[in-house]
Amino acid sequence: MPPRPYDIVAVKSAPPLADATFDEFRKALAAAAKVRRYADLTSLVTPQGFFWDRDFAQAYERRRPGVDNLAAAVGLERNDGAGWDALARFAAGAEVEAQEARPGTVCAPARPHFDVVLYARLLDRTFTTAADWAYPRAAKLAVRATPQPGGALVAELGAHFVRLRGSGGDGKATARDRWTEIVVPSGAPGYVAPGSLGSLAEPQLCFAKDALGRWHIVGFVAGG
Repeated sequence: MPPRPYDIVAVKSAPPLADATFDEFRKALAAAAKVRRYADLTSLVTPQGFFWDRDFAQAYERRRPGVDNLAAAVGLERNDGAGWDALARFAAGAEVEAQEARPGTVCAPARPHFDVVLYARLLDRTFTTAADWAYPRAAKLAVRATPQPGGALVAELGAHFVRLRGSGGDGKATARDRWTEIVVPSGAPGYVAPGSLGSLAEPQLCFAKDALGRWHIVGFVAGG
């Protein structure tokens, strides 16, 4: 079935956490991810009480150190260290959302704010699920006719939900390097650059302060 036009449902990014100590912690996490040094990461993870939500494979082990559970959760050394790259992405954003079930805990990336009624109506009218939709991470996002930077410009997306269609580009490219095929609100197909879209179902890394006011990684929420 060819793509069809759809209504625009706006999204609004969550505000960054206004805490200088959290900014310093993020820098330390980014540095550890860059050098890929396990000892540096260990000091940033709570030694006890680490949680892993949506652990469908039941890989969590309560008795092992928090950093070991984190490594398993993000697949730290899999696919040429893709887990380290994931930690770097988690460290890049200051936008977080509170975990109501765990007071004092915040998770990143924060999901955007949007009108849930309009969003539900969008899913109903397009016969889709949440897995079929994403949103631009930036305020503006170029959509290309082909999966490459020099492709003809099809449209420029704003801050709203966009329908997914698949992936494209070099078949030898890794998942993190593939362009994403989408449908713009007019119904026209196109491609957006790797890593330029966010999802309501993407994984989250969670943080909290200890009794001395120091930030630590305290948990992980798997995607899906």
